[in-house]
Amino acid sequence: MDYQQAVDYLVNRTPMFQNKGAGAYKEGLENTIALDRHFGSPHRLFDTIHVAGTNGKGSVSHTLAAVLQASGLKVGLYTSPHLTDFRERIRINGTPVSQDFVSRFVSYNLEFFEKLHPSFFEVATAMAFYWFSMEKVDVAVIETGLGGRLDCTNIITPKLSIITNIGFDHMQFLGDTLDKIAGEKAGIIKRGVPVVIGEDCPITRPVFQAKADAEHAPVIFAQDSDKITSVHRKDISTVTYQTDLLKDLDSCLAGFCQEKNANTILHAIDCLRLQGFEISDRNIREAFANVCEMTGLKGRWQRVSSSPAVICDTGHNSHGIKYIAKQLKEAIDSPEYDTVRIVMGMVGDKDIDHVLELMPENAVYYFTQASVERAMNVNVFQQKASRFGLIGNAFPTVEQAYHAAVADASDRDLIFVGGSTFIVADMMKMPEFSSL
Repeated sequence: MDYQQAVDYLVNRTPMFQNKGAGAYKEGLENTIALDRHFGSPHRLFDTIHVAGTNGKGSVSHTLAAVLQASGLKVGLYTSPHLTDFRERIRINGTPVSQDFVSRFVSYNLEFFEKLHPSFFEVATAMAFYWFSMEKVDVAVIETGLGGRLDCTNIITPKLSIITNIGFDHMQFLGDTLDKIAGEKAGIIKRGVPVVIGEDCPITRPVFQAKADAEHAPVIFAQDSDKITSVHRKDISTVTYQTDLLKDLDSCLAGFCQEKNANTILHAIDCLRLQGFEISDRNIREAFANVCEMTGLKGRWQRVSSSPAVICDTGHNSHGIKYIAKQLKEAIDSPEYDTVRIVMGMVGDKDIDHVLELMPENAVYYFTQASVERAMNVNVFQQKASRFGLIGNAFPTVEQAYHAAVADASDRDLIFVGGSTFIVADMMKMPEFSSL
């Protein structure tokens, strides 16, 4: 079995939430525990940091991994979903897991998988833990897939837990109110393990506090003490923070949402330092400035082209889109750009109406759909958007929509591509972006 055959097996024979949605969701940890026993509990052989949340957990996970890497540690990083290659999910010091390891892992354990019938994410998590143990990482940053309490990453006992924020997403699995969703995310809080809460509100804070109290876990509410004192945006894709201790902290993550994430990360670093992690200010500066290069992070308000400027972002629910919409509205009002052109599609199980009501009306839209089963039909999406005053043409593929936007644009226009992780993924698969 070669690498492509192994990936095809994972995609086609194990239910994959990324493509199928609810049909691939498996509740409970029975399979995870069985896989863990089969591989000899590899997660016990290295330290971990556990990151959950509705939005921002990918940016927080990658940046913390970069900070620890800059400090001289061998750092595993497990995130999801991937954009173009399965191996993006599993990295050590920024290097993806090898194709050879993936193919051997699947082929050697095929008989066990066939009997167990695990999900795609359950197998991927077991693979990550096993590879990290084989490569003897010092620490691994582990991002939850969906939720927390019953997420298959939740067999770890980390050095630090982080919950970035709570918003309405995956409500069919996690609950239809913020307190129910918070309760599921709070499931990663472990006995005696410090937890950083990036953002909270009067509904979610008591949930986190009660769970932390029950587990005797020190809890830090990051927004109670904002370490970011001011923000300066040099241009659309670069930002400089002033913090309580660090002056002129440059970051390559320039999305408006990243200010909240940066504050969460800085609080997490304080906790890690208290636990003996030797992290210098220089390490922090290196990581913030170079996280994308160091870890392979893509699709976070990422500038992928100039003249015209092209930005893509994987934000995909109302909680995340509100920051993108605000940034796009500022671009529309800026004399720097003549026209903002938006290539957009979504999947059908998101809060589409709430997203569309946030998007700016005075932009030109190119509606499209991603190449996954969950994608909303582009004509249906166009009709929904028109009810919110969003006007544009429909294109059956992301490539066609993007090329139409480029053909219409002048050098002084801004093109934004997003609405779904899968829209960005389809764009990244295009020949002109294959080297990114």
